[in-house]
Formats: sequence, C-alpha cells, structure tokens
Amino acid sequence: MDADRAPRRPGSDLIDAVVAHMRGNLEPLKYSVLAPSQYVVYLHADEFARLKGILPILQDETRRALDEALVQLNAQPMPRRLVGRMLGSAPPVQNPGMKWHVEFLPDPDGEVAPGDILIHSELLLPQKEELGAGQRTRRVETVHIGPRTAVRHEASTATGPAARPLARLKYSDDGGAHEFEMTGDAISIGRGGAARRVDLRISSSEDVSREHARIRRDPSGCFYVCDLSMLGTTLNGTKLPKGYDEVGGERRPNGVETPLPHGARLGLADTVYLSFDILTQ
Repeated sequence: MDADRAPRRPGSDLIDAVVAHMRGNLEPLKYSVLAPSQYVVYLHADEFARLKGILPILQDETRRALDEALVQLNAQPMPRRLVGRMLGSAPPVQNPGMKWHVEFLPDPDGEVAPGDILIHSELLLPQKEELGAGQRTRRVETVHIGPRTAVRHEASTATGPAARPLARLKYSDDGGAHEFEMTGDAISIGRGGAARRVDLRISSSEDVSREHARIRRDPSGCFYVCDLSMLGTTLNGTKLPKGYDEVGGERRPNGVETPLPHGARLGLADTVYLSFDILTQ
C-alpha cells in the first residue's frame, strides 16, 4: 500500500493507545500500584511528518489524558476491589516519576508500517520495593497493527539493591569508544531498532545483527554468551555455535551457550570487538 493511501490514524488514536498501554502495564506493590511514567511512540515517517507541526499539543493532551486516566483508576470501585482482593488492601495507583514523559518519534529503521503504532514504556521501580531484590527498571513494548494490539516484548533490568556492576564491556563502534556496565543477570547486544530493543546498542553496519548476542550470569556467578546473529560471534578468535536452529524458515532458540571468562574478547561479525571483564564474583 502506498504511503499516500495508507490509513491515517487521528491524533486521538495515538493518545488512546498510550493510555491503554499505561492501564495494561500497572505494577502492583504492597502499598501502591505503579504506572509507567515514560513513553516513546514510534510512527511511520510519513505519519510523523503529518503530525510534526502539532507535536507539542499532542504531547500535552497525552499527558492530560494520562492524568485523567489515573484519577479514573483511583475512583473506579471494581479495579480497586480486584487489587484489594489480591493484596489485602486497595493501594492507590501512582506515577512514580511524578511527571509523564511522552515522546513521538519517526521510526528510524523502517519497521513500523503506515498506520501502525509502536509504544515503548519504562517503569522505574523504587529501590526498596516488595517485588524482591534486584528488579529496578521494567520496559514494555506494545504494537498496534491496524485494529489489533499485542504486547511484543517485556524486559526487566535487575540492578541489585546498590546497583553494583557485575561486569564491564569496553568497545568502539561508529560512535566512538564506550564502556557499558552490566548490572543485571542478562543483557542483549546488537544494533537494536524501534521494534527490537537491546540493552547494549551498537552503532555499526548491518553486519551486526539487530540482536546479535546475549550474555547471561547464572546464580553461581558464572557468565555465558549466546550467539543470535546471522554473521556470527567470536570468543577470543573462535567462532561460537549458533544459539538458534532454523526450522521451517523460523528461528528457534536451542539453548546453546558458551562460558564467558574474565578478560574475554568478543567479536561481532568481525566488525565490532568488545572486551569483557568480570567485576564481582
């Protein structure tokens, strides 16, 4: 379908989609229920260009609609009774960030079709919360394709009570030299994209896959790396086995991982190299 004839979404659809995303991704704690406070909405480039001139108004009205939805959530008896039945109380729904952060952007990767909406949200959880030690940031991705809505991805970044780094990766890409501290038990590495979030985003050519590799730390403190790429990952010059199988034209994870030692050198498609150091045992 040509972009000129693609179905146009009115701005009210975008506002409703953000509000629905907030309502569907509340996080119950013991004494409160938290709502994501940060939203990034990706649109097709033509759709973004059509709305660019009214973005400040669109952002203001989205924040206003989120405020109204929060008031409604705290006023409606049925949701409060449901939460109260689970937690033994009726905690209020709150925005832990105090303010709503809403941003509308053009899809930089050409993955959002005309008329579709892709929403990323972040919920910054308090350091002393009742979900268990370590969980700090929750990211959720929702895609609206025509009339359909689906949650595409959810990831939690565990940071530990003091956010102590577990490992450090040093590398250089098209953006220069960088350091990345691994504070959770798992990270994904790659070019990423609007529809493919990664923890460590590499600025490089398409030789590096959108999600190229994953690093995982097990409960004993040992680290493992899994190759998810098209052109391969090396560990100290040795090519890693694939972490997926091709079955009927689809990729299926096979659970294959390789131990990742202190001082290792990871190569992404022989294009970008990362040095890996373990900081804590």
